[in-house]
Amino acid sequence: MQVTTYLNYGGNCAEAFRFYEQNLGAKIGMIMTFGQMPDQSQAPKGMENAVLHAQIEIAGTKIMASDAPPDRFQPMRSAYLCLAVDSDAEAERIYGLLSEGGEVFMSMQETFFATRFAQLRDRFGTSWMIIHDRPRPAGA
Repeated sequence: MQVTTYLNYGGNCAEAFRFYEQNLGAKIGMIMTFGQMPDQSQAPKGMENAVLHAQIEIAGTKIMASDAPPDRFQPMRSAYLCLAVDSDAEAERIYGLLSEGGEVFMSMQETFFATRFAQLRDRFGTSWMIIHDRPRPAGA
């Protein structure tokens, strides 16, 4: 058995995946649009350029996604992709990229559990947590 995260976007899935590939070191595995379906009679009207199915790998994790019809799309709520990074500088870099044009729920800050932690929804509708864990004492 395997669990894979599947995201829906509101018409900007390909743009989001290209952004993640360029800025987060992700690797796009595939992107197929509704216009590439073998049976075009099954394609929703007006969604020819929308993503039917896409796959990307971010930090060793496969994520699948597609564009939802406009009447069904809702931005992600109550679920986050969590990026654990190796330095405060990387946390700050990614926070700057993902928060631009997005909605910040918790600004980048130090917490009792992390030297850097933030929560936000990026401009594509994906919710993220960014964390640089606080070093744990030996034996803890």
